[in-house]
Amino acid sequence: MSALSPQQIAERIGQAAAERDLAAQRLGIELLEMGPGRCRLRMTVKPDMVNSHGTCHGGVIFTFADSAFGYACNSFNRNAVAQQCDITYLRPVLPGAVLTATAELRETAGRSAVYDMAVQDEDGDTVALFRGLARTIKGETIPGLEKA
Repeated sequence: MSALSPQQIAERIGQAAAERDLAAQRLGIELLEMGPGRCRLRMTVKPDMVNSHGTCHGGVIFTFADSAFGYACNSFNRNAVAQQCDITYLRPVLPGAVLTATAELRETAGRSAVYDMAVQDEDGDTVALFRGLARTIKGETIPGLEKA
């Protein structure tokens, strides 16, 4: 039996993450694409996601970008968690907007890795930029996957 490719591993991790991530499911986050160190998610802003200004709550956008971060940093089947994150909000987002979060690995150093996430609306305008520092911990996301 041949070993799985990095792309196949990432795709399986994405499927598992989508099944296990109950918060993402509750928000209606959908996995569009998965690869080694990267992913793309989609979410429609619902009326119950707005703040007192009538725009999408920053915490919802943060959670959306953080979900992309989590999928991407675990895509190598090594358990990874967020060590530090920050976000810059660039534009308000109205209910009904369809957002896409794209995560990309920027750099690794030992057990640490830096990822950048861009959140864009349906017009391709960037509404937020998120940077996360991931730290690998013990274990695999799907134990024994590489041997499958």
